[in-house]
Amino acid sequence: MNSPCLALVAEPLEVRSPFDGRLLGTVPCTDASAVPQLLQQAREGVRACAALPRYRRAQILERAALNIERDAEHFARLIVDEAGKTLKQAQKEVKRCVNTLKLSAEEARRNAGEVLPFDAYEGSENRQGWFSREPLGLILAITPYNDPLNLVAHKLGPALAGGNGVLLKPSELTPLSAIKLVQYLREAGLPESVVTLAIGGAELGQALVAAREVRMISFTGGFVTGERIARNAGLKKLAMDLGGNAPVIVLADCDLPATVQSCVSGAFWAAGQNCIGTQRLLVQASVYEAFRQAFVELAQAQVCGDPLDDATDIGPMISLQAAQNAQQVVEQALQQGARLLCGHQRQGSCYSATVLEHVDHGSRLWQDEVFAPVVVLQPFSDLDEAIALANQPEYSLHAGIFTNDLGQALDAARRIEAGGVMINDSSDYRFDAMPFGGFKYGSLGREGVRFAYEEMTQPKVVCLNRLG
Repeated sequence: MNSPCLALVAEPLEVRSPFDGRLLGTVPCTDASAVPQLLQQAREGVRACAALPRYRRAQILERAALNIERDAEHFARLIVDEAGKTLKQAQKEVKRCVNTLKLSAEEARRNAGEVLPFDAYEGSENRQGWFSREPLGLILAITPYNDPLNLVAHKLGPALAGGNGVLLKPSELTPLSAIKLVQYLREAGLPESVVTLAIGGAELGQALVAAREVRMISFTGGFVTGERIARNAGLKKLAMDLGGNAPVIVLADCDLPATVQSCVSGAFWAAGQNCIGTQRLLVQASVYEAFRQAFVELAQAQVCGDPLDDATDIGPMISLQAAQNAQQVVEQALQQGARLLCGHQRQGSCYSATVLEHVDHGSRLWQDEVFAPVVVLQPFSDLDEAIALANQPEYSLHAGIFTNDLGQALDAARRIEAGGVMINDSSDYRFDAMPFGGFKYGSLGREGVRFAYEEMTQPKVVCLNRLG
């Protein structure tokens, strides 16, 4: 596959289907030794994007969105091929990407700054002025494999709206969607130098992170990598989404059938490779048996296999190793006394919908993000206990609660330590305009188009003193 990358300075990367291993294409890779060359191009990109007036940035983003919408099926099938999502899931991701770019175009037009009321303060009566939002400069965007199109758009859209140049390092497992998105932005009028693609391994990533010219790093990925970036980055702005271990609380007064449906979707969407996917289901004891029976029955009905088959609910995990890792985490939980209710069957990179109960609260499955189609059921007696259980892990992105009692729902939303609390929705609901990020350990900044745009720009104050 042709790509808008720099000249090849390392072995080409083979991109293969996680389902059947077929070769999808080869991508030129960049060695860490080529970082000076990357930075040289990126410098040109910083100047080129800052020179674009706001209306041009908005036009480019809107035109790219419309062209992606026109070719939505092509993008969806590319996501299916390289990421293993089902076609329905991939089609939803393409729609979200279109929305993300359109929201970014709106931000370029509207969020330019504010007038400051200097005369509201004694001693400043003769002054007037404003602040504008100016580009940071060069932004390093490092993106994951699980949303290979929309999570790239969530970094590129706000960065370009703010007038920045971008060094984009997509996941080596799913670079094709990112490459195609950059091509569409260029075809929409974006100067070629504005987004510099850098595809390569950990050494390349470390060299880019350490580059002094990078003003901000926007990273979505794992905690270990996030910590390494923070140690090596130096004095840079950091924005990180590092995953979660989402709890969902089910109270006895909820609409049980609708709750079960929503929780199954939240747990197993995208083969569980979803940082806000439901991992711990906390169910009030009085309805626990009924919920467990209905949930397990629906989980067992989830078809796992070929992502292009309309009957498939759960496609493959991103790799054989990822599926084996999930299998190992579940095995460890079983050895510690957990009870398997269904699933825990692997065929290649496909891992079936897996449900457990009696999971030890010190186990990896309870404390860490499993990032797989695995969910834990846990009964509780009252809301205080449920919230204490929900807050146990040291990091948290989203949580959910199902109840018909608005008072309890709002009380829980106030007390749950999470970046978002979904009421009568699974934890995996996300709208691309809302602020998105986590609480507690490892959470830095917020995504969501407006909020990322503001992270990626800096205020400049202009003050006029009327002398005489």
